[in-house]
Parts: sequence; structure tokens; C-alpha cells
Amino acid sequence: MVEALPEVRLGALLRSRGLTLAVGESCTGGLVSHRITNMPGSSSYFLGGIVAYSNEIKERLLGVSPRSLEMHGAVSEQVALEMARGAQSALGADVGIAVTGIAGPGGGTPDKPVGLTWVAVSGPQGELVVEHRWRGGRAENKERSASAALKLALALLEGK
Repeated sequence: MVEALPEVRLGALLRSRGLTLAVGESCTGGLVSHRITNMPGSSSYFLGGIVAYSNEIKERLLGVSPRSLEMHGAVSEQVALEMARGAQSALGADVGIAVTGIAGPGGGTPDKPVGLTWVAVSGPQGELVVEHRWRGGRAENKERSASAALKLALALLEGK
């Protein structure tokens, strides 16, 4: 038996619980929102997404603290969590998902290499944030990051 895509499972779970979802994305550039909106009926639970590629937009639209950006950098656990909370708050959603990372091929450093990605989710059940280190090209890193974000939201809502 083939397992359903995470966006299918997430949509069914949100719909069954009457919950809404918002997304704050950086390195995925809207891919998480794209995958969610590819699902028929997603308008019943998906409120919208903010693609916050620049730090200025992370601060202004998602409420990320300038201090967090300065101390931890845009690609960090702290900023991912603030982005998830910010998406949730800015759009008035029950659940917020966020992704921030370095998709590549450039932009990496020894401390923060290409492929480093943080995904976070904030919701009624609490918060989760996870680090990933992908080893693919740009498109593959973005796709893996989007999948990881959707799966993390499922994990939070399913209590796993």
C-alpha cells in the first residue's frame, strides 16, 4: 500500500479537527504553500503563506526579532520557531509552519553549510523545531525541506 502524501494527510487532519494553517517560508520560496494548495478543498483550512526571503520581511511580516537574526542568523532554530509563531499570528491560524535554510548551491559557510535547513511548527499541541542537513542540489533541497515541514506539522498534530 502506498502512503498518502504528507499534504494529503495533513489536509485531512486539519479538516477533521476544524483547524486552520498558515505558512512562513524562506528557502522553499512558496513550495510548502504550493503543495498545500494543490490539494482540492485546501481553502477550508489553509489561510495563506508569507514568503519571507529577506530578513527585513521576516521582521516586518512575521515578527522575527532583529536580535534573534543578529545573534543566531536567519538559518537557525530560534528564527524558524519565530517564523512559525509569526505566520500563525499574522494570519490568525491555529497552526503555523516555517522553513528557513540554505538551498544552495552558494551561500553556505563552514558553520552553516549548503543544505542546512530548520523547520518549525507551532500549534495548539505545542511547538516542534527540527534541523536537517540535505546533500542535494537546490531543487532537491527545497523539495526535501517542504516535505519535512509538512511531516513535522503532521507529527505535532498526531502527537508523535
